[in-house]
Amino acid sequence: MNSPPALHALIEALRCLPGVGPRSAQRMAFHLMQRDRPGAERLAVTMSAALQRVGHCERCNNFSEEPVCALCLSPRRNAQLLCVVETPGDLLMMEQAQCHDGLYFVLMGALSPLDGIGPKDIHLERLIKRATDGVVQEVMLATNFTVEGEATAHYAGELLRAKGLRVTRIARGLPVGGELEHVDSGTLAQAVQERRGL
Repeated sequence: MNSPPALHALIEALRCLPGVGPRSAQRMAFHLMQRDRPGAERLAVTMSAALQRVGHCERCNNFSEEPVCALCLSPRRNAQLLCVVETPGDLLMMEQAQCHDGLYFVLMGALSPLDGIGPKDIHLERLIKRATDGVVQEVMLATNFTVEGEATAHYAGELLRAKGLRVTRIARGLPVGGELEHVDSGTLAQAVQERRGL
């Protein structure tokens, strides 16, 4: 079946989403065009607005519409404890578990030499600068218990210890190969409480 070029472009664009293959992208595109044009318009407008407005917090590297996000500006957070996570989804899970009252740094990924992701790609220089601000006393590494997450924790831990910081790692209790975003809050809270030095 030949589809109009604009529809074909929409199908191809939808394939950039994780877990969306050619058939799923086609179903989504057909649904939007056939049954939910107002939804498609809303999606286009909000996507465009997000791309224009959302950047990264200068302090924690999380997504933010302001130069410094509300979490980093909160006087109720323990500024001496910095938690390092891989993704914004991991930060959200930590907040939902209510097991961390400090601040965060979001790497936006993990070391993966096979995928060409090195230290500069995950903002380790910014992490070191953030952690050595004279206020942070402990850096808690809460990267995932995957091969990449473990490598990232080890590499970052060595760099941070060399700067004289106390470095801890969340305790296992999370399944090996598991990701924070998909763990129940009780398990995550226990892992944070039982963190250990590296």
